[in-house]
Amino acid sequence: MLGTLYAAPGNPGIAAHAQCVALDVSDADAVTGFCTRHGIALVVIGPEAPLVAGLADALRAAGIDTFGPSAAAAQLEGSKGFTKDLCSAANIPTAAYERYCDGPGAVAGLADFTLPVVIKADGLAAGKGVTIAHTYAEATEALAALFAEPGAAVVIEEFLEGEEVSLFVLADGATVMPFGTAQDHKRVGDGDTGPNTGGMGAYSPAQVLTPELEAQAMREIIMPTMAAMQAAGMPFSGVLYAGLMLTSTGPQLIEYNARFGDPECQVLMQRLESDLLPILLACARGTLATCAPPVFSAGAALTVVMAASGYPGTPASGGMIAGLAAAEADGAVVFQAGTALTGGALVACGGRVLAVTARGATIAEAQSAAYRAVDALDFPSGFCRRDIGWREIARARSR
Repeated sequence: MLGTLYAAPGNPGIAAHAQCVALDVSDADAVTGFCTRHGIALVVIGPEAPLVAGLADALRAAGIDTFGPSAAAAQLEGSKGFTKDLCSAANIPTAAYERYCDGPGAVAGLADFTLPVVIKADGLAAGKGVTIAHTYAEATEALAALFAEPGAAVVIEEFLEGEEVSLFVLADGATVMPFGTAQDHKRVGDGDTGPNTGGMGAYSPAQVLTPELEAQAMREIIMPTMAAMQAAGMPFSGVLYAGLMLTSTGPQLIEYNARFGDPECQVLMQRLESDLLPILLACARGTLATCAPPVFSAGAALTVVMAASGYPGTPASGGMIAGLAAAEADGAVVFQAGTALTGGALVACGGRVLAVTARGATIAEAQSAAYRAVDALDFPSGFCRRDIGWREIARARSR
């Protein structure tokens, strides 16, 4: 018997597949109460903030199967300093770093690093709390901005040379299952220029992460992390994706996210051919070892994020969006994020508004299909990068 799928708070896009409910996901009592009243069998927590705040703990305490880590385990995303310290203790390859809780100390600490240097907010920053400073002035300016917030803490890291890639795994606290690869495009502008964003597009699979490099990352980064978390009494359950830098000495950890990620999730789901629900439920129940590995298509998927004008600064709200049926006519899928219905019309109400996703036999074919769908949309106040997947396409052409 099929049940009801609820989404909180949802948007006009997911409303075609789920019943949207006006729940504040930061209110654990409200979410738990709703789930109890409606007999919810499984909760999948998407955003990072409620994970870090302990929503999964509250749901589990109420006897509700939940996909997502505890607040303690979610520190892998919630605190850059926590993760760096764990890497140091477990000998996990990552950039050299120092943690600071005061501005003057952090500025003085810059002397211990060569330029360029990476400045990171210790806590959650929606993918935008990172500055790669190429000058001392840029570094001090970034530190001043971060320490303008009360109680701020930062991590200063050495800059790693290489190409960035994302590796996903599912876990139930004991068993770990690889779950695909992707490459995100974080900068707002073509050619990876401009400030960092939450992600302007992605593709999967990331072929630059060869099977040999993936095995090395699992052996040297993922498994030691899981073992260290278990030994510390905070076993990780849910999805963990590792942002890796492929350096001349092998993969090094940049950071962890304790969720599927956006826009990486879109391309992974477009390639997934097996049923996701039993795997998520197994993670929640600690029975992942009984599940068969996920099956992904042999082809590629690519997604292009359409953002509202002004993003990643203050985005313009209220821009009209039309043409979704035309964009999806050839098989593309337009995922909605920052959208709302106003007077029956679809409008933008956030920074990243749409994720236009398509499949193809190759990255180049998926890219062409995605941009055909983008061009079929009518979103005058939106913009996108026009080069998603450029690295892999360039590599394929040079082979």
